[in-house]
Amino acid sequence: MTIKTFRGHTPTFGERVWVDESAVIIGDVEIGDDSSVWPLVAIRGDMHRIRIGQRTSIQDNSCLHITHASTYKPEGHPLHIGDDVTVGHMAMLHGCTIGNKVLVGMGTTILDGAVIEDEVIIGAGSLVPPGKRLESGFLYKGSPAKPARALTEQEIEYFQYAGLNYVKLKDEYLAEAAAEEGQSK
Repeated sequence: MTIKTFRGHTPTFGERVWVDESAVIIGDVEIGDDSSVWPLVAIRGDMHRIRIGQRTSIQDNSCLHITHASTYKPEGHPLHIGDDVTVGHMAMLHGCTIGNKVLVGMGTTILDGAVIEDEVIIGAGSLVPPGKRLESGFLYKGSPAKPARALTEQEIEYFQYAGLNYVKLKDEYLAEAAAEEGQSK
């Protein structure tokens, strides 16, 4: 993995975090306990902060970035991702806020200032435009993303399953890495 300090900020990691060796993490980034960052992910907190909660999985080829503070947008847009979030493969998250227990479908783009409330599913390939708010308890899909229907009880329960499933998987990766390190000594 490539971990880079930028402008005096070094990425920090909670306990039991898995970061694939091909991932790149730069600057003002904090990742919470039991979270995972999978192959070829780029997390670039170079001009603003990125905060990722606990038990959150950032899947392969995703790109996480921010909007810097400027005269155009004095406060900029940091990127905040809550707990128990699954970010699908090839997602683009840019200067947005994502609550807890959210599933971001593969190939989804979420833009500056968008707010995703808790317990939301965003369908694969969706586009969440700048400043849009997705309310809790719904499946959204499309470009631009629109509510398709209310979530079922089974879908709401799935958030817990998905989070714990990726905690289990990343623990297997951590165990194998520790075993390999032990063998090389």
